[in-house]
Amino acid sequence: MLIRYSRWDGTQRLAEPDADDLLAAMADDLLADGDLASALRRLLQQGARDPRGQGLPGLQELLRQLRQRRQQELDRYDLGSALEDIERKLAEVVQTERQGIERRLAGEEAAGRLEALDRLPPDPAGRLRELQGYAFVEPEARRLFEELLRSLRQQMLGPLLAGMRQALEGMTPADRQRMREMLQELNRMLRERAAGEEPDFEAFRARWGEQFPGVESLDQLIAHLARQAAQVESLLASMSPAQRGQLEAMLQSLLLQDERLDAALRQLAAGLAAVAPLDELRRRYEFRGDDLLSLDQALKLMETLGQMDELERQLRRVQTPEDLARIDPKAVEQALGAEAAQDLERLREFTRKLEEAGYLERGGDRLELTARAIRKIADKALADVFAHLKRDRVGRHAASDRGAGGDRADESKRYEFGDPFLLDLKETLMNAVERGGPGTPVRLAPGDFEVFRTELSTRAATVVMLDMSRSMINNGLFLPAKKVALALHALIRGQFPRDSLAIVGFSLYAREFEPEQLPR
Repeated sequence: MLIRYSRWDGTQRLAEPDADDLLAAMADDLLADGDLASALRRLLQQGARDPRGQGLPGLQELLRQLRQRRQQELDRYDLGSALEDIERKLAEVVQTERQGIERRLAGEEAAGRLEALDRLPPDPAGRLRELQGYAFVEPEARRLFEELLRSLRQQMLGPLLAGMRQALEGMTPADRQRMREMLQELNRMLRERAAGEEPDFEAFRARWGEQFPGVESLDQLIAHLARQAAQVESLLASMSPAQRGQLEAMLQSLLLQDERLDAALRQLAAGLAAVAPLDELRRRYEFRGDDLLSLDQALKLMETLGQMDELERQLRRVQTPEDLARIDPKAVEQALGAEAAQDLERLREFTRKLEEAGYLERGGDRLELTARAIRKIADKALADVFAHLKRDRVGRHAASDRGAGGDRADESKRYEFGDPFLLDLKETLMNAVERGGPGTPVRLAPGDFEVFRTELSTRAATVVMLDMSRSMINNGLFLPAKKVALALHALIRGQFPRDSLAIVGFSLYAREFEPEQLPR
């Protein structure tokens, strides 16, 4: 076995909370309302610590880290710089074309061309629209503009039609026709799903499956498209009204060559809104940073923020260990790092540890406390009670009663008829020597026998009356009362097993409780 030692940096965990620590963390919640499911839920939310303070963060800490990580991204970037990047590229196209005109043309033809460039709209969306119908003189300017168009189509349409990136690059008439057909079939399936019908997804998959790799059902396809659409909508919602208008105009200008494709995409957006929770997926983010972003980087950032939002929704919805098991550790690692993913895995081990320790057992599809867990909770209640008792002076009351039926004492006495025959051989022989004098043999007489005394042992019966009126609950007194009752039960069970304890709860009427019922 290989053991590696490293310098202490304060982040190492000396020990993980064991089953006793986990049960102790739930004890007060179990005593307060007796609901094991609620106690487990709070344990997962808050985490657990051992007596040394070493512990494991819960879901609340993971949520805090997630909110902090998201805020770091928002405080870092300037979303408006995505449009500025497009504006710079358009300015480069115009400047390259202007230089080409001045180099290649002369006279009135050059003046007319330069005047046409001067009449271009000042806004990026207007320039993009006008340049699509412009006949370039300079080949390098044409190349730069076509590259910009190709990039914008990939970035703005690609998230929605990720499988058709290659078609978006060239956007030939055949590509547009194929895309229209695919969108028409997709829109038909969405209409059928919205009407409560079951579309033929397998037929769609047989023809268009290569456009959506990894998608095996209509539900997966809808979820995929909804997430992609939410990226673009979140980007638009997070911009200022002027920036949003510019970006929407750019998107429309990219589809000017095919109105039917534009209409199909609009139908797709409406169809998705009818069958997918787009309102839950899209969100407006408040960016406050200065770092620059390209449009592609902005969309990828929207994807990252959307994944964080989805992870936050999943963490908030966790109510049971089964809910926790459905959270993907890879998503946690991607958002928060490897250590957070390890914390999630450790949280999943909570119920397994409690079951292996014999504190929980499964009754059908439910988890239940075992008798061993009840005894452990009672022992903790006893420890809590004594931990809050003040030290006092040594007691002044001597307990000198002696009697039958108890443990043997160190004192001895002359034997009397009826005494337990716990012979004190040494004192018996000394009595015979004192009576008969030295020498052997030592002859015993009935009066020489001496036996050990026994401590007086009695049994006691104790009744604990629990006030179950509403005032006890409203004033926060019922939980301490239950803890005292359980502590007394643990004390009697451990120190005075022959005694009897009865617990009686009363409000409108009285009823007897078994100690095992108190934490349930």
